[in-house]
Amino acid sequence: MDQLKSIFWFRQDLRLSDNLGLIESCKIGGVLPIYILDDLAPKPFKMGSVSKIYLHYSLQSLNKSLEEKLNLYIGNSKQIITQLVQKYNIKNVFWNRCYEPWRIIEDKIIEEKLRDLKINCITFNGSYLWEPKEIKKEDGSYYKVFGAYKRKVYSCLPRRPLTFLTSNLLIKDYSNFTELKDFKLISSQSWEKKITAHWEFGEKAAQKKMNTFLQHHLFGYKVGRDYPGKNQTSRLSVNLHFGEISPHQVWESVSSAYRLDSFKNLGAYQEDVEHFLSELIWREFSCYLMTHFRELPWKNFQEKFDRFPWRSADDELFHAWKSGNTGYPIIDAGMRELLQTGYMHNRVRMIVASFLVKNLMIHWNHGRDWFWECLVDADLANNSASWQWVAGSGADAAPYFRIFNPTTQGQKFDSQGEYTKKFVPELEKLPSKYLFEPWKAFGSALQKSEINCSSYSSFIVDLKFSRERALSAYKML
Repeated sequence: MDQLKSIFWFRQDLRLSDNLGLIESCKIGGVLPIYILDDLAPKPFKMGSVSKIYLHYSLQSLNKSLEEKLNLYIGNSKQIITQLVQKYNIKNVFWNRCYEPWRIIEDKIIEEKLRDLKINCITFNGSYLWEPKEIKKEDGSYYKVFGAYKRKVYSCLPRRPLTFLTSNLLIKDYSNFTELKDFKLISSQSWEKKITAHWEFGEKAAQKKMNTFLQHHLFGYKVGRDYPGKNQTSRLSVNLHFGEISPHQVWESVSSAYRLDSFKNLGAYQEDVEHFLSELIWREFSCYLMTHFRELPWKNFQEKFDRFPWRSADDELFHAWKSGNTGYPIIDAGMRELLQTGYMHNRVRMIVASFLVKNLMIHWNHGRDWFWECLVDADLANNSASWQWVAGSGADAAPYFRIFNPTTQGQKFDSQGEYTKKFVPELEKLPSKYLFEPWKAFGSALQKSEINCSSYSSFIVDLKFSRERALSAYKML
């Protein structure tokens, strides 16, 4: 351990390439790479069951990339880091910043402790294209409208990604006997089988996914991304959340793939590229909002929504929504996709969210919590900002009168039922004209088709009635 100079603390950056903190730490000398499972600090926002399963396999992949030199610890981050720097006489601690409210508080406490111990604490922004607090209006305030924020950040293009050169300086702590199994991240074998069947894990898998998207799915992205039956999205959100790939690598990959030197000469791919980058910037904007408004995950951004007459999370209605048994096929398909894969197509996320908060008038907090439990890409900023956007309570939110109709949304974006029938197989033989209004098919159509889908003879709430009720409540604000 004589050559040991620094600690690098892995968090939401489970990769080697374009990992600023890791790369800089290796320039000084020997590095102890660590990951700490500290599940007490998040309190109400502890990792959901599905995120834990993904984390297990992502850490497994990272350890392999580090040639089995990843050191795992369980407990209070401040205490563990303090013990390690004192035990091994370490002079430098590196990490990449995280922006969840409790992370910001925790980081400040740890930095103060390290300063007291005369330890150099060096941190970087390794998870976002732009440091949230550095993007400001001319008057020094922060942006609350996405369009204005996007125009601002376009004027300061992100840095190029960096290459990780060597693992020879990474050191294993053989006095620590904590293993990945000791984290106990997998509590449900049923969930584990579903997640491992649908996902590949780690940095190499993320790079492979990025390349596949560039080669086969970016062209036509702007239009195709709205159709859940098409394979037109990147599905990189989970890799970005866990840091298996950096947003700089994604941005650079999209740009270099089509040799884009500016946003003026994009050729045939202009709208697709710009729209994809806009989605990447929405991720940035979500974190930006949470950095400036730390209560975003639980408090209405617009205070007037504190007076909105949310209904209680009725056990029967809420359970029907969660389990995908609402009687509306596109809603049920989305919720069942979530339960079967840990993921949901983005267009469908908006539809099911609108249905919960507007048609059922159940508080967006309940939807946020269910997504947090079930999504592989459960990201606090993105999840919170997106739910508030749909509810109308967020910054630059959807107007109150925008209530997604699940029938017309299904007919428009899944007209042949490729997506819906995959996750609601009891409707597989139903004629297309009845697919999103199956209750209209009862009688001769069902008898002729020999279809048994009695569960779709009714629905849990009438769309017209619930829409008018929501509009009345919104207008009162």
